Amino acid sequence: MGFEQLEAWSIAFADAVWGLPMVALLLGGGAFFLIVSRAMPYRYLGHAFAVMSGRYDTPDEAGELSHFQALAAALSNTMGLGNIAGVALAIVAGGPGAVFWMWMSAVVGIATKFFTCSLGVMYRGLDSAGNLQGGPMYVIREALPRGFYPLAVLFSVAGLIGTLPMFQANQLTALIGQTVFDGAPPAWSGLATGLVLAVLVGTVIFGGLPRVAMVAVRSLPAMVIVYVTMTLYVVLTHLGEVPSLLWLIVSEAFNPTAVGGGFVGIMLIGVSRGVFSNEAGVGTEVMAHGAAKTNEPIREGMVATLGPIFDTLLVCTCTALVILLAGQWQNPGELSGITLTANAVQNEMGTVGLLALGFVALILSTTTMFTGWYFGAKCFGFLAGAEWQPYFRWFFIAAVIFGASVSVDVVFNLISGSYGLMALPTMVSTIILAPKVMTAARDYFRRLES
Repeated sequence: MGFEQLEAWSIAFADAVWGLPMVALLLGGGAFFLIVSRAMPYRYLGHAFAVMSGRYDTPDEAGELSHFQALAAALSNTMGLGNIAGVALAIVAGGPGAVFWMWMSAVVGIATKFFTCSLGVMYRGLDSAGNLQGGPMYVIREALPRGFYPLAVLFSVAGLIGTLPMFQANQLTALIGQTVFDGAPPAWSGLATGLVLAVLVGTVIFGGLPRVAMVAVRSLPAMVIVYVTMTLYVVLTHLGEVPSLLWLIVSEAFNPTAVGGGFVGIMLIGVSRGVFSNEAGVGTEVMAHGAAKTNEPIREGMVATLGPIFDTLLVCTCTALVILLAGQWQNPGELSGITLTANAVQNEMGTVGLLALGFVALILSTTTMFTGWYFGAKCFGFLAGAEWQPYFRWFFIAAVIFGASVSVDVVFNLISGSYGLMALPTMVSTIILAPKVMTAARDYFRRLES
């Protein structure tokens, strides 16, 4: 299969998955969680920040990570190039209105993450080696009748593809090609970058989850602060234009003649890109938070609600405003994904801004790859047995090199479509088990307030 055929197949795959039924499941499911919980995750956001700060840490309880480490691991998988490159792809494909639907996916995603991640701790299970694990596949196996087991298999198979590092490797290669290998043949720079990344990723993932969590905890907060500071600088220098841009985002979201196929097309693009950014309902976040050291499922569910706030409502909004302020999204030419964001930053901040963005992208993309390996290995271990997990490392490293060598459309559509397939079993099982979460939540908050 040639690259052109592969690209056509990947587009058809993503389009088939991300139709109206999938969007209805994610937005409608999130709205359902919001209603049945009576906005409980939103009303207790202050408690979520308190848990994240370590006030409720219980290091002697079952699990591998502290509350903050679990959140950092989850965010390191979402707050990567999806928040820098994914926003640019959404705006080019769907116009400014796509940003509004990314916001909506985050707003309902707060409630979704509360339910999915609470279940991830509530129904942890043992793998074939006897180790305690969390994730939608274990929730389905432990909490639902055997007839639902194929959903656990579907999640794990899709997760093997969806967690591969191809998008991060691809976009980082594009940025390095623009800043370091400018003028070099793309095939050469792609292979060189892919090999270097493969070595870098390999040195970390062979250290296991503790090393992955350590890298995420130490690097993620600093990189987010640097990136938000950069983008806020650009926004503040054009502060007078921001109100009109915000209105453009809202008005274009409901424009029946807007770019991207009108109202429905923009909604499909925005929700799919939003889910790619915050992963609410996808299930990867359940694997991260399911590793938390706690016997209080609701406590970890509350920590998980902070994810969409940080990655979509904050970072993605900053990225969107910078791109819209630059104006080049209307005629991007050959710019796509992170190169469009990089061009917008360079126009406003010069070479210094471009180099700073390159450094941030390097750290964020590599931490995303590290965490993606952990999630993919969990899926592989569920399917083949924990004793086979070490072999997945080599497949994962090979995917880094492959992702650096193909087009952005191939890798983005392949990952995006896989995310949709992961969301189906995650959302279906969570909707069925929502009453269990509410029973536990009422008990937890009653004890908290007594």
